Amino acid sequence: MSVRPRRFDLIAFDWDGTLFDSTAFIVHSIQRACRDLGVPVPSDEQAAYVIGLSLHDALKHAVPGLPAERYHDLVQAYRRHYFAAQHEVSLFKGTLEMLHALRERQHILTVATGKSRRGLDEALTSTELHGLFDASRTAEETFSKPHPRMLLELMAEFGVEPERTLMIGDTTHDLQLAANAGTPAVAVSYGAHPSDALQTHAPLFIARSVPELHDWLRQHG
Repeated sequence: MSVRPRRFDLIAFDWDGTLFDSTAFIVHSIQRACRDLGVPVPSDEQAAYVIGLSLHDALKHAVPGLPAERYHDLVQAYRRHYFAAQHEVSLFKGTLEMLHALRERQHILTVATGKSRRGLDEALTSTELHGLFDASRTAEETFSKPHPRMLLELMAEFGVEPERTLMIGDTTHDLQLAANAGTPAVAVSYGAHPSDALQTHAPLFIARSVPELHDWLRQHG
């Protein structure tokens, strides 16, 4: 039986809310950091909206109007809460199986995330993902989403054209990143942003679960 040719050579995954079931955990970490500093606490929806941005940009959006000199303390408070309990968060069910299947088809697998390098590396080590990804970019190394730099750098590293690259993410920031880099995108609705918001960016597909995403990639990736 002949093997269907790949449509995409390089697949770039967002991390939190796409592969890692961390949306609620990040929301609570932001809210707890705000309470520590006695500053206005964003709602669940407000805190979830900023997931995917660099941490500093995320907190500026979640807590607007805070004096600039206080954002450093807010970042440190967030990191204390996040790193104290990140081991309790895990991959979405079916993620490892999907990634191994994509590697068998010889896709180039990458990560484009708003996480810090430390946070991503610790997650990769603790979740049996070491060696599954060919490269990664974090916001602190390039620019925060939706600036296209991290995706442009990944494409340049492997010599892959935009039309042969697919961005997968759970937020409008991910979809706008793809649009700015000139690549197609697929959204997942089980993360931080709701389907109606994702749909406004016209992704190729919106998956409601990792198995549904895996099925779409088998047929169309």
